[in-house]
Amino acid sequence: MKSEENDDIIMKAVSGGVTAARGFFASALKAGIKTSGNLDAGLIVSKTECSAAGAFTTNKVRASSVDWCEDALPGQSVRAVFCNSGNANACTGEQGSIDTCAIACSVAAAIDAAPKSVLIASTGVIGQFIPMNSVLPAITGLSRTLSPTGGTRFAQAIMTTDTRKKECAYEVYPGKKKYRIGGCAKGSGMIHPKMATMLAFVTTDAKINASLLDQVVKGVVDRTFNNLTVDGDTSTNDMVLVLANGLSGVSVKSLAHMARFESALFTVCNTLCRKIAEDGEGATKRVEVTVIGGKTYSDAKAAAKAIANSNLVKTALFGNDPNWGRILCAIGYSGADFSKEKLVVKLCGVPVCKNLRPVPFPVQKLREKLDRKVVAIDVDLGLGKHSAIAHTCDLTYDYIKINAEYHT
Repeated sequence: MKSEENDDIIMKAVSGGVTAARGFFASALKAGIKTSGNLDAGLIVSKTECSAAGAFTTNKVRASSVDWCEDALPGQSVRAVFCNSGNANACTGEQGSIDTCAIACSVAAAIDAAPKSVLIASTGVIGQFIPMNSVLPAITGLSRTLSPTGGTRFAQAIMTTDTRKKECAYEVYPGKKKYRIGGCAKGSGMIHPKMATMLAFVTTDAKINASLLDQVVKGVVDRTFNNLTVDGDTSTNDMVLVLANGLSGVSVKSLAHMARFESALFTVCNTLCRKIAEDGEGATKRVEVTVIGGKTYSDAKAAAKAIANSNLVKTALFGNDPNWGRILCAIGYSGADFSKEKLVVKLCGVPVCKNLRPVPFPVQKLREKLDRKVVAIDVDLGLGKHSAIAHTCDLTYDYIKINAEYHT
């Protein structure tokens, strides 16, 4: 397949998630954090030191794991990522910070690395202390069961209200040589632009220095995860971590190589966004909002995010109601510039509005199209060449039920 961002780069989907790239190993087990007894602790380790970069929640109430990782990144000597689910270790004060440091030290000792080379992520219930008497012994088990095929179990271990694992990987051919890039994510609710109850981990065997990787990661996150919304809530623990160990021998140095790497990273992150939107809490359908014709990228992004985050749009889609007026309303308050004479709105490929006026369409047939697993909203602002994509899902009765019953 070809990347959505750059037609010159060839990519082929492969299996493996975060262990698809050379030199990465992962493991997962039941540490006893979740009352369900499901997998709740995971570890990713690279054979060699990695360049690493990340993006983090904008919520001013944040978990100690976020501060730990943000202090360490961008960095050139990262070896591992530990993640637990079922407990966010957020709003736990000084003890939470002590526990995060203790976990990093324990992982470092188990893999013969420095504590600062270990990144930490947590997700789950806020305001509860990590059960360290369960977590610390589990780290020994994680380090002993690391496997080059352990990516899928790691993806399962980081889930909370998710109903399915979310992972993908690609083999990238920027020329005669090749490298791999793969990732996994968790997220189902508390998903909103500027990050959410969402964790994403991406690994690659391409070689790229940390400062350049940081630049690429922040740009890609802004165009993917920051355009993802389920319910308008931004959480305390969100982060995206990207590790590059260089074992493929393919270096990302020139502007052309950087553009190709950025395109590959975009494809991985955008794929994970789709999987999160598809698994939105209580969702019956994934919704992809594509806005073109923006005078600037900011305009296109603002319009796409406003539509994706509109509860009125999302409830209409749940009811298979082609209520395009709600889409226009969102565009109008988004702050994006648009041409009143050239604006076009389509639902599932069917034009429903042009120039702020209705377009006749077969209502029943469009209702049937809206009753599918994937729904497309396309908007042309009619002013330029800039575009943006936002991901969301419909808003349903089950969303209320799930969150009413989830202990917070």
